[in-house]
Amino acid sequence: MSRYIINGGKTLNGEVSIRGAKNASFKQIIASLLSENTTHLLNIPCISDVHITESIAKSMGSVINYTGTHSLEITTKKISLPVVPQGTGDKSRSSFMFAAPLLARCGEAIVPIPGGDKLGARPLDRLFECYKKMNINVEEFPNHLRFTTTGILATDFEFQKPSHTVTELIIMTAVLAKGETTIRNAAMEPEIDDLIDMLNSMGAKIKRDITNPKIIYIKGVSTLNGTEHQIIGDRNETVTFACAALCTRGSINIMRIRPSIIATFLDTIESMGAIVVRGRDEVAISWAKNLKAIDIETGPEPDFMTDWQAVFSLVLTQVTGCSSIVERVFPSRFQHIATLNTMGAKTKFFNPEVKNFDSYYHFNRESNKPEYFHGVKIYGPTKLKPINIAVSDLRAGATATLAALTATGESIIDNVEYIERGYEKLADRLCSLGANIKYIKT
Repeated sequence: MSRYIINGGKTLNGEVSIRGAKNASFKQIIASLLSENTTHLLNIPCISDVHITESIAKSMGSVINYTGTHSLEITTKKISLPVVPQGTGDKSRSSFMFAAPLLARCGEAIVPIPGGDKLGARPLDRLFECYKKMNINVEEFPNHLRFTTTGILATDFEFQKPSHTVTELIIMTAVLAKGETTIRNAAMEPEIDDLIDMLNSMGAKIKRDITNPKIIYIKGVSTLNGTEHQIIGDRNETVTFACAALCTRGSINIMRIRPSIIATFLDTIESMGAIVVRGRDEVAISWAKNLKAIDIETGPEPDFMTDWQAVFSLVLTQVTGCSSIVERVFPSRFQHIATLNTMGAKTKFFNPEVKNFDSYYHFNRESNKPEYFHGVKIYGPTKLKPINIAVSDLRAGATATLAALTATGESIIDNVEYIERGYEKLADRLCSLGANIKYIKT
């Protein structure tokens, strides 16, 4: 169990560079297995989610060589066994995405039930429905899934609700299918477009509809080549550092990120009174005056991203007035609020009045529970107190870390392994901005 010992209350200032996107990098490692040729990936973050994905790929026969701290070559001449090791599903949801290359190259995939953070159920019904239309048989077991096919067929599939991860998995499955697949109401996240760019550079034929980007066309090809591809910057990491600047009333210049892929977040904090200076591949965030309260709702791209709302909740404890957040993507994603309340935040849960549950929320109705709240009001500004806590979730862990930096005094954050799933050397990089963090690794 590793920990951060944090002495907070210091304003953060300086410059930081963003690493490659977690939610793009591990999926592109998986996508490389669609070809037997070598793929060179650049801007790979050194985080545990990537390392777990690498270990799974190696267990199937991939040869991986690092060509630099943040670049690797991966070659999978032959897949030795179409089975993802049990236990990996609890560590990372990347495990079930190996279904695409396994089905394409072996006709069979045995993968663990996906796990990850404690956010509520991650329904796979949308994937199963599409797979069955693609001539893929689906068998569900208590701890794993088995997919088999006599040949992947193209299909025309429409999501009732867009799904980021399932959109990517269907794209990877369809690139080697017979015929042209059409995905309607597809997710629009930048990480998906980065995957499309990578696959097209391998010889795939994928494009979004010019007039309606929620429609994706995939014309199947017989084989894919290797490629060289640089992964986009991590939006979630960028927003974390932006929130670190705001909650400590500081100023941080964030490098190696395209401001356009976090436009919704930047527009939001700008409307609250934050100073935002956009460059070509950088953005500067500064607290110049007391920020105004705001009401937001999370949703798929181009809405306010669900992964941002935890660290943004912390910022709202420091602004003037009553703000609110409504979580529309996951049924249960306010675990971090209890931590903020322990530190002195003033909040109140509520459920918004909704005319049509199914069209408003992006999770399935059966994933909901009576005890879940989907909205929270946050009253500020509040002077936060130090805390000793063991975290159990990536984004909640990052929020606890920033909250400890905001509070005056010593806090202890245990189980920071969860944070390391998505942030490379977070403590070191925060210290370079003026934070006082002692990282004890066990």
